[in-house]
Amino acid sequence: MDKFDSVCITTYAEKEVNYNLFESLWIPCSAKFVTLGATPTSNGVIQIYELNNGKVELIKEKKHDRSIKCGTFGASSLVNRHLATGDFCGNLDIWDLETSTSIYSVKAHQNVIFSVDGIAGRSLHCGAPEIVTGSYDGFVKVWDPRQKEKPVAIMEPLDEMKRQCWAVTFGNAYNSQERIVGAGYDNGDLKLFDLRNMALSDEFNLPDGICSLEFDRKDIKMNKLLATGLEDNISLCIMRNRSSYQYPIITERVHRSTVWCGKHLPQNRDIFMTCGGSGSLCLWKYNYCSDDPSSDSGALKVIQNNTVTNQCITSFDWSPDKIGLAVCSSMDQMIRLMIVSRLNQYSQ
Repeated sequence: MDKFDSVCITTYAEKEVNYNLFESLWIPCSAKFVTLGATPTSNGVIQIYELNNGKVELIKEKKHDRSIKCGTFGASSLVNRHLATGDFCGNLDIWDLETSTSIYSVKAHQNVIFSVDGIAGRSLHCGAPEIVTGSYDGFVKVWDPRQKEKPVAIMEPLDEMKRQCWAVTFGNAYNSQERIVGAGYDNGDLKLFDLRNMALSDEFNLPDGICSLEFDRKDIKMNKLLATGLEDNISLCIMRNRSSYQYPIITERVHRSTVWCGKHLPQNRDIFMTCGGSGSLCLWKYNYCSDDPSSDSGALKVIQNNTVTNQCITSFDWSPDKIGLAVCSSMDQMIRLMIVSRLNQYSQ
C-alpha cells in the first residue's frame, strides 16, 4: 500500500457568515485565524476567530468603509503579527489586530488590488520587510512598510500590453540581497522581476489566466513555482532545472473548474493543496524521478481529493504551527476548518 493511501481530507468545523468571503489566513503562533471580505453594501469586514474546544468562536470584528479583497502576514514579525490588506479601491493597509487600527495606509493602485504578498517578517536573514501588490490596473508595486507613501519598486506595463495582474508572490530570498517577484496576469503571462537588479529576469505564458502563484519556499533559491488558473489549469514550474529556452512545466487538470488557489504545506514543500470553483480540494505530492533532484522535471500525483461544497472555494491556508490543520473560505459564505490526517510523518 502506498504510504499516502491513508491520508484523508475532512471538515472539522464550519461557521456561516453574512458577508462575501475572499480570504482566510492563520494568525502565526496562535490558534486563531482572520477572515476578510465584503458586505452587500460594499463595506469591508475583518473578523478574528479562535479554535476553542473544537468550536470556532468569533472574538473580534472590524468594519471598514472599503471592501477588502486580500491579505498577508508575510512582512510582519511574529511578535507584532500585523496584517496587510488590499481593497477594492486600490488601498494598501496594515492593521494592528490587537487594537483594530490601521497603522499604515497608502493609495497603492487606481483599481482593485487582486493579490498581496509579504516577505522577511518571519525570517532573520532575508532582507528588508516588503509587501508586493498586484492590481486590475496592471501595475505590480513593492512597498517597504517603514517608508511612507511611495513604493520602492514599480513594474509598469506598456500601455499597448496592459493586462490585469491577478497574482503576485515573493521568492528566491535565500540571502539579504536576492529577491524575486512573480506576477501572473489575466492572459496567462507569468513574469519574474529581479529586485536586486531592478529588471525583468524571465517571462513566459501559461495556457490560461493565472489566479494564484506561490513558490514552494520563499527563503531558498528558486526551486518550484505553483501557478493555478482558469480552465482547470494547474502548472508547476521547475525553476531549478532550466533549459536554454524555458523552465520545465508540469501541467495537470483535475478540478473541472477554475482553480482559484494553491498552497504548499509549510512542513513539506513537495505537498500542496489546490482549490476549485466546483468546491473541490485536491492534495498533491511532487515526486523526484531520480536520486539527483536537478536532473529531471519530476512528476505530480494526486494524494487525495474531496468535495466540501457546491460553491467556489475562494481561499485556503495551512496552519504554520499544526501540520495538517487548514482553514478555507467559499462563496456559500462558509468558513471551514479542515484536517488532513497522517501528514505529520511526512514533514521535513
